Amino acid sequence: MPFIKKSTRNYYRMAREQGLSLFDWLHGYFYGRFAYQYIGMAGDKKAWWRYLMAPLVLLIDRHSPFNPSKTNRTGDPDQKKPTFADTYHGKAMPLAEATKLVRLNRPVNTAVSEHVLPYTRAREIVLRNPEKIVLLDCPCRAGMENPCTPTDVCLLIGEPFGSFMLEHHPDKTREIDADEAVRILKAENARGHVAHAFFKDVMLGRFYAICNCCSCCCGAMKAQRMGVQKLCSSGYLAEVDEELCVACGECAGKCQFKAIGFRNGTAFIRSKRCMGCGVCVESCAKDALSLRLAPEKGEPLVVEDL
Repeated sequence: MPFIKKSTRNYYRMAREQGLSLFDWLHGYFYGRFAYQYIGMAGDKKAWWRYLMAPLVLLIDRHSPFNPSKTNRTGDPDQKKPTFADTYHGKAMPLAEATKLVRLNRPVNTAVSEHVLPYTRAREIVLRNPEKIVLLDCPCRAGMENPCTPTDVCLLIGEPFGSFMLEHHPDKTREIDADEAVRILKAENARGHVAHAFFKDVMLGRFYAICNCCSCCCGAMKAQRMGVQKLCSSGYLAEVDEELCVACGECAGKCQFKAIGFRNGTAFIRSKRCMGCGVCVESCAKDALSLRLAPEKGEPLVVEDL
């Protein structure tokens, strides 16, 4: 049909090949086509829009409940329905791994282990070389009255997602190369913002974006605080070298998860809160912080293993 955009046709074709139902395809189309309304619901700007979106929210909740229950626990293979977090989630990534992910120079088609992403759905990474990287104005920040800046910090990786957003949101997107993507990741990390690799079931069950998240604007972080387990640890845990720490407070000011405290003149890590993003490590001028593998937090998403 000539009046339907090419990227929409490509997404429909790939969704059918993937086995997505018509409902899931429509959900995915709505998610991409109206991303600023869908994701912006978590913001404080244009609150009236939430009431118009209520029917969609109810449909999603029936399909994949927002709040886990005894019969529907996030990540439980015996759950009766996948929770919302199972269908739509992010994996925290240290800067070095996020940088490698946008610089992949070979095709990838793999399912990520449940030890890396402890969810029942959306665990695939499918990328082909050369890959399209599209810079998107952050829908979370766009939904805030006073957002963190800059707002153009979301990286869409691969097809059909990149072309779909370029065609449907030409005023909020532009194609970039890997070098610029790395510069954006480094700049956001320096601001204290966390790189998350995001996966969503109606985005063909795949990794599709790297979002640079701040706790004041990010809808996923807000949902996490409300008990919707949308984010999982990088698989690392920050630790402090007490001999090097001067308790300057720079790391605590950057931590989006409030995982750093101070006592007896040195920092300490609240391990239950720490997501192993490494922002604190990059911010420490005294090299008093580092990341260690934390098996109890899951396994890292290691790009070399893809």
